[in-house]
Amino acid sequence: MKEGKQPSRRWGCGFRLIVFCLVAAVGASGQEVRKTISQPTPVYPELARQIHLTGKVKVQVIVGTDGQIKHVEVLGGHPVLVDATLEALKRWKYAPSTSNTAVTLEFNFHP
Repeated sequence: MKEGKQPSRRWGCGFRLIVFCLVAAVGASGQEVRKTISQPTPVYPELARQIHLTGKVKVQVIVGTDGQIKHVEVLGGHPVLVDATLEALKRWKYAPSTSNTAVTLEFNFHP
């Protein structure tokens, strides 16, 4: 009786392996990497320099098919540093693509 169960057991393991590989392949190819054409660095704000403010700003951007940033979501950072980041991102440009792309960026600010 055990011999009859082994083929179905092997089939179940093989099926799970195939499903796992398909899910991994879709996850890996689901988001393309976009090349940046222009990425000006944010300017360290004078106010931040005066109060010795350092830190990180993390944002997620949606890059349109034309390479322009269409949407920015701030994930963290001091408001003074966020403003400088948003100003710099207005001048960022990516290579064109056939679809929109989500990119997470992190900027470090220090004097």
